[in-house]
Formats: sequence, structure tokens, C-alpha cells
Amino acid sequence: MGGKPAGSQMTARDAYILCPMRAEDLDQVMRIENACAPLPWSPRVFLEELSRPQAHIRLVRRASDAEVVAFINFWTVLDELHLLNVATHPNERRRGHARRLMDDMLAYARSAGCRVVMLEVRRSNERAQSLYRAYGFRSVGVRPGYYADGEDALLMNLDLEAPAVP
Repeated sequence: MGGKPAGSQMTARDAYILCPMRAEDLDQVMRIENACAPLPWSPRVFLEELSRPQAHIRLVRRASDAEVVAFINFWTVLDELHLLNVATHPNERRRGHARRLMDDMLAYARSAGCRVVMLEVRRSNERAQSLYRAYGFRSVGVRPGYYADGEDALLMNLDLEAPAVP
């Protein structure tokens, strides 16, 4: 029968569930967005994302209480995937949630036949840049004054058609 053997320990990874966002998750997603983003998206924007066929919002939910602890938002456009947002609640950081979401997104990109993943990241967000570089993203340009507060965005791409680097 399925399930864990008697007496086995639940791992930290098992204690969380990956699932698509639903409209009823909006309040929890907004708590994370407001805690993480210098210029947070509005609830209306997230609801609009849910109605777009190219948009995908995936959540990491704690299994014990169904609390949303992290999310990722990306679009698929033809053979490109555009990563728009990855956020983890500050109390849940350093537990692998962003990596789990990135792994899931990249598996989706490959299964959908995407050839490249593209993103913009704040020049000051070194933590995010480090995460993206760990996945093989490389800087390909700058968008000066891209963000509403005037900060530049670094453009980063991951070529999914390139051979894996050992």
C-alpha cells in the first residue's frame, strides 16, 4: 500500500505541498508579496494573472496547516518562459522553498518545449541573482530605471537548449 513505512520520519520536503494558486489563496499570497516586494503588486494584478492562459502561479503550502509560505509566477509565451516573481515569506526563508519552486518551473519549461527562461531582477537583489546564477542564468543586459522607484533591472537568461555544464 502507498504512504510511508511505519515509523518513518517526515522530511522537511514532505512537510510542504506544491500546488497552483486559487483565488481563495489571494490573502496569503498578498501577505508574502507585501513582506517581500519593495513595490508590491496589487491584489487585482494577482487576480488578473489567474485569468491569463499564459500565466502560472505555483505555491508552496505547509502541509500541517495549509499556510502559503512561498510562490512563483511565470508566463509561457511560445517557446519562452518569463519568470516574473519568486517570493518566500521572511519567516520561511533558507528552507529550500525558492529552489523547489525553481525546480518545478524548470521542469515545466522543459516539458512545454521552452528553449529559454528570461527574467528581470533588481540590481540590488544580490540574493536572487545568486539563486539564478546557481541555476545557470547569465546576465545579458540592463534595463535602466526599469522599476517604478528608478532602480535598474538586470536581464538574465537561461538557455535550455545548451548542453548542461558538468
